[in-house]
Amino acid sequence: MASTDQQAHHRTVVSYVRRGERMTAGQERAWQEHWGTLGLDLADWGGREQPIDEWFGRQAPLLLEIGSGMGETTAQLAAADPSINYLAIEVYKPGLAQLLMRAVELGATNLRALRGDAVDLLTSQLPAGSLSGARIFFPDPWPKSRHHKRRLIQPRFVALLCSRLAPGATLHLATDWADYADQMAEVCGAEPTLRNRYADEPGGWAPRPQWRPVTKFERRARAEGRVSRDLIYERRA
Repeated sequence: MASTDQQAHHRTVVSYVRRGERMTAGQERAWQEHWGTLGLDLADWGGREQPIDEWFGRQAPLLLEIGSGMGETTAQLAAADPSINYLAIEVYKPGLAQLLMRAVELGATNLRALRGDAVDLLTSQLPAGSLSGARIFFPDPWPKSRHHKRRLIQPRFVALLCSRLAPGATLHLATDWADYADQMAEVCGAEPTLRNRYADEPGGWAPRPQWRPVTKFERRARAEGRVSRDLIYERRA
């Protein structure tokens, strides 16, 4: 899942935390069979804006999911809407392998996966206004107060992401940590290019979309008494 870390010089965040890469036999097989066509290391893409439609083999609205984890939600959402080009970025190799396995099983031919840092992708390789939407579901909460600076949803990152959203595009966030939900609302509420689609709802929270699958992490959060919050914003014209 996505998180952040302080960097020197002009960088303030990265979009991930490093984890081990041991894979199961099934994940290894999925990686060998499908990564060459459905996946790509961001470092191999070149440090310039890329015509991503060529990779998908068609022109369609491009939706970016940052931090796809083990792909449980991502594969289902891509399969449920074949009209969009669904791009997922993650650094965790076993998670990407699991995503490929699930996508192939569901017939989600509109899914492509990138391995790398979303900050690099947004900074150098996606043109301004190229995204029809972006999703960040359950990023690493970094629950300890001294680690909050490592959270992904911070002003500079949100401003960068919004610069890649087309007018009218949506930014959809979800978390089960109450103070992180408040931070998301504060940061996005202060971003001048965003409008909360559900500003009139109590707290500005979006009703939980029925189409967003319930993952094992969300079920565990419910069992532990944490309420998941959704926030949905629209890029102003």
